[in-house]
Amino acid sequence: MKEKIIENVDSEIEKLNMFVSDVYISNEEGVKTLNIELDSDEVIDVERITEASQIINPIVDELNLISDEYVLDIHSKEKGEK
Repeated sequence: MKEKIIENVDSEIEKLNMFVSDVYISNEEGVKTLNIELDSDEVIDVERITEASQIINPIVDELNLISDEYVLDIHSKEKGEK
């Protein structure tokens, strides 16, 4: 699933000078979350996350990789993480 999402999303968000650094599923308090972590050489602020989300959401919906109900969380990589 991770590779499929990266393959389909990276080519679309590269025009925003961003790329997918990680894709993972978390489960907190019974809520399944598909996390898509973005990175860039530039600062990723809320406006850039919103712009990327508008591109990523329809792609993930079309891929239909998760049959269960889930929340999609698109966020930037934390500074200092490797």
